[in-house]
Amino acid sequence: MSILFTDLENQIIGFSENTISSERKEMLQPLIDYIQSKIDVNQDVKLNFICTHNSRRSHLSQIWAQTMAFYFGIKNVQCFSGGTEATAMFPKVAETLTNQGFSVAELSADANPVYSIKFSDNEHPVIGFSKVFDAEFNPKSGFAAIMTCSQADEGCPFIAGAEKRFPIRYDDPKVYDNTDLQTEKYSERSIEIATEMKYVFSQIKK
Repeated sequence: MSILFTDLENQIIGFSENTISSERKEMLQPLIDYIQSKIDVNQDVKLNFICTHNSRRSHLSQIWAQTMAFYFGIKNVQCFSGGTEATAMFPKVAETLTNQGFSVAELSADANPVYSIKFSDNEHPVIGFSKVFDAEFNPKSGFAAIMTCSQADEGCPFIAGAEKRFPIRYDDPKVYDNTDLQTEKYSERSIEIATEMKYVFSQIKK
């Protein structure tokens, strides 16, 4: 039986939905309804988390959503991420996830490195690298587009192939790069996203 890494599971247990405002829960509800509608008819759930550069928030959202689907035993959930342009997954994201209990390995070290991010020894890793939202690595139809930043949401009014589109925006931790608060703020943003994804998947009835 596959189980989460112990340190990661202990982190997840500590995430409380009480820290999520009623306004945020209301914003998350359409995504919950979408996932439930797919589960009810035994269809695959494909979620593509989209931000401008696919470097920070969209990766954190993809990884935590995939992890929470596993944590709650929600089958046939496939999480992706992409940007309106490709850059690179920011190294602080990998460091933050490692500190929170994931096993992260750099598979390539070029300008756009590829990472393996595992939440369990015996499950497929999430493959993290920067790509545009409609890259070959991502689904072409039958998916939900979750817009994790306002710039991508406003600058990309049409996502080809998306069944649904959900604006679930997070503040960019990039503003703290090269400051004394960087580590703390990346951790805070990751925990905020993780807590909301935990809430989303906790509401799904199998």
